[in-house]
Amino acid sequence: MTDFEKHGFWKITTGNSPLVAAAIHDGHEVRKEVAEILALTSAERRREEDPFTGRWTTVAATRITGRRSRFEVDLNRPRQKAVYIEPEDAWGLHVWREKPSPEIIARSLVGYDAFYARVRSVLTDLVKRFGCFVVFDLHSYNHRRGGASAPPADAAGNPEVNIGTGTVVNTRWRPLIDRFIDDLRNYDFLGRRLDVRENIKFQGGQFSRWIHESFPDSGCSLAIEFKKFFMDEWSGKPDDIQVDAIRRALQYTIPGVLGEIQQLHAS
Repeated sequence: MTDFEKHGFWKITTGNSPLVAAAIHDGHEVRKEVAEILALTSAERRREEDPFTGRWTTVAATRITGRRSRFEVDLNRPRQKAVYIEPEDAWGLHVWREKPSPEIIARSLVGYDAFYARVRSVLTDLVKRFGCFVVFDLHSYNHRRGGASAPPADAAGNPEVNIGTGTVVNTRWRPLIDRFIDDLRNYDFLGRRLDVRENIKFQGGQFSRWIHESFPDSGCSLAIEFKKFFMDEWSGKPDDIQVDAIRRALQYTIPGVLGEIQQLHAS
């Protein structure tokens, strides 16, 4: 365990499987020097984070959960954009009461670098043991940006589940991606089927891109974005029945994913 893990920057649990589940935007905490200059309230920050995604990581033996807020450092952005500075970096929000100093930014980026170094070690070990691996890169997104009483965003451009595969460069993963999408679509989700589509709202962020660049032949990351239909994005209150149903839906896809991994490794 690294010092950053001991101090709650992230939590990683390793297990005996080529499947990894990551919730890198689940975190909410910020260190003291960051909190002192933030303009956003806790509720405002939480609205743009991905609460409850950490619960879904339990579907995998190897789990990666971010513990720090993306408003301290965003692990799903390129390094040079990982600390939000201007409103356009953060959905138009004025993040800071005063601009963070170069020293504060540098200390945030030390954590960013340590995270990626630690994850590289974990994934390298999985390649040595299993030949390849798959990451469920779990996120959520807002669809009522007009306010608590505003109508939801148009469903045509906002699927309940967006599977981002725009950073996948190796075509060998296509059968696995198709199997995952088909299984998730076919799951009986509380008596109905989920609206699951590929690359409609998001194509995948830096975490998935980095995985594909670092492990082009041995790693596949599925950037899985759930629309916040499972919670009130303004109050932060979850619908626990739907939160747990999402976890079960992800669990349902795992036999197919593992079967595709076995075929890839055999070939």
